[in-house]
Amino acid sequence: MTNLEQIEQCINLYYEGCCESDSKKIKEAFDESAMISGYLPDGLHEMNLNDFAGFVSAQQPSPKEKGDNEFLEIISSEVVGDTAIVKIREEYLGMIFIDSFSFLKKDNTWRIYTKLFHVESII
Repeated sequence: MTNLEQIEQCINLYYEGCCESDSKKIKEAFDESAMISGYLPDGLHEMNLNDFAGFVSAQQPSPKEKGDNEFLEIISSEVVGDTAIVKIREEYLGMIFIDSFSFLKKDNTWRIYTKLFHVESII
């Protein structure tokens, strides 16, 4: 499997975790030192991995159980050695987000190291 395929697999795991409100999948997709930061309509939010995983698992019933639309698009990606930058567009919690992920490859495994997010639109 190529580096880009492994990164795409990690992004899919992240998005499944969001849609299923599954903190285990979220924690598997991110590096343990990850930071998640960005703007929601009420302002700036900054979270560590445990905070973000808790936020995702608190969405009950899960977006998947509610029948929310699932949409994920990789806008751009660039791999440089054992680092990568990927920009995605996703639908989650009634909003379209643009996420910028930085990835690190540690112990031959790609994980999200930082997530910057912006709400592109509210559905």
